[in-house]
Amino acid sequence: MTDTTASPAHDAPAAPAGGSTRPRRAARTGPNRPVLGTLGIVAFLALWEAVPRLGVVSDRYLPPASDVLVALGRRATTPAFWAAVGDTLAGWALGLAIAFAAAVVLGFTLGALPRVRAFTNSTVDFLRPIPSVALIPLAVLMYGTDIRSTLLLVVYACFWLIYIQVLYGVADVDPVAEQTARSYGLGRLARVRHVVWPTTLPYLMTGLRLAAAVALILSITAQLIIGSPGIGREIAIAQSSGAVSSVYALIVATGGLGVLINIGVRALERRVLRWHTSVRGEATA
Repeated sequence: MTDTTASPAHDAPAAPAGGSTRPRRAARTGPNRPVLGTLGIVAFLALWEAVPRLGVVSDRYLPPASDVLVALGRRATTPAFWAAVGDTLAGWALGLAIAFAAAVVLGFTLGALPRVRAFTNSTVDFLRPIPSVALIPLAVLMYGTDIRSTLLLVVYACFWLIYIQVLYGVADVDPVAEQTARSYGLGRLARVRHVVWPTTLPYLMTGLRLAAAVALILSITAQLIIGSPGIGREIAIAQSSGAVSSVYALIVATGGLGVLINIGVRALERRVLRWHTSVRGEATA
């Protein structure tokens, strides 16, 4: 009698050409983020335009988006506007650089000396919660409306953000890797370069990213309240003169500046940490 039962080989689907039996990965149809972001901005501007036009909010307090963009365009053609942008960026960059350098040096030094770190913990816990804006009277008393007043606020706020992240990074060093480096005869500087620095760098970049945003906020705050040169002072002048559209235009310019800074810091982070698993995973996602 003939066996009519089909063998498993006959039931199996035919392999594709080339002999590979791996299923094909479905084409990814995820959302296009730039397109969605652009649509979100357009929708926000349309809503902004409609709210005062329909009388939901008086245009005395919220001018239409078109009026604000026109005011921003007019200001963008004046040298005074770009001088204010330059002053804001100068205070932001210089304050952030000073805070970064001081935090890295002190963070690595105290992180490598546990006893000294324990000795300074109480001082750090006392100083870190003090808000930078509480130093405004001191800044005015010491430096008046000079850019050094802005730097005092920016450096104080950004230093703690970076310093704490550096301490976390130094504390996260694998003891086995540290002992292995010692057994191979690596000196202190070599261990910092090859063991401590790669471990701390992701923490350091996180602190820098947070500090970059805070530095811009404090720069604008100092200019707005103290009167230091920059966009913040231009906002205060426009507000005192009743130019509501110009106030909103300068606020929009500040927001755009913040977006550009965030994009730049993100790009720097991806470049510096291109070897790190988190960045490689983000690139392939």
